[in-house]
Amino acid sequence: MPWCEPCAKYFAPTALTTDGACPMCGKPVDLATSSRGKATDNVSLRDLQRMSGDKAPWHFKLLMAMLVLYLGWRVIAVFVD
Repeated sequence: MPWCEPCAKYFAPTALTTDGACPMCGKPVDLATSSRGKATDNVSLRDLQRMSGDKAPWHFKLLMAMLVLYLGWRVIAVFVD
């Protein structure tokens, strides 16, 4: 799916200009592949670990911790009441 980095928008292939540029800003678009150029038939777990450098944001971790505490309290409340 064509992706224009300056506009931060996906485009349908038919929405591009005849030379393959973005219709809004005129810059060439990145014709991204579904796996970003990595074939899935020869991927090892070590390669995937190196590729996934992004960590979960702190507010997601906080949300998960609060969810675990809430659900834990609900389980305890069943036996206390």
